[in-house]
Amino acid sequence: MAVQEGKKAPSFKAIDQDGQSIQLSDFKGKKLALYFYPKDDTSTCTVQACNLRDGFKSLSKKGIEVIGVSPDDEVSHKKFISKHKLPFRIIADTKKKLVEQYGVWGEKQLYGNKYMGVFRTTFLIDENGKILKIITKPKVKEHAAEIAAGFGL
Repeated sequence: MAVQEGKKAPSFKAIDQDGQSIQLSDFKGKKLALYFYPKDDTSTCTVQACNLRDGFKSLSKKGIEVIGVSPDDEVSHKKFISKHKLPFRIIADTKKKLVEQYGVWGEKQLYGNKYMGVFRTTFLIDENGKILKIITKPKVKEHAAEIAAGFGL
């Protein structure tokens, strides 16, 4: 079943950068921006993460939680968070369960070379666990504002 706007978000249970359990049900009653990105500390992913860092207080005041997801491991996430002073948690999806579950893992192409990777995508999930909006090509330099607008705030 494909993930779609207006449908329930796929439930998950995963581990964050500190080895702490994190699951969709933790966010019941809250707005959640679940953002998937390809790799820690690459140029575009860093721009996106830093934009979310800079907009984090504003999003929090609007009741929006931000959680990142990438296939990198906990150690990589900890370094990424520390280096860029990121205020949000990042899920270590090393087995690619979440990226496959949310339909953001697939064949990509760069300079004519095909490879498997994560499609940069953000899922805006409402207080009842329903997908309000899917942002398939986030504007990394404006992503925090995009998220707020997606929630109608």
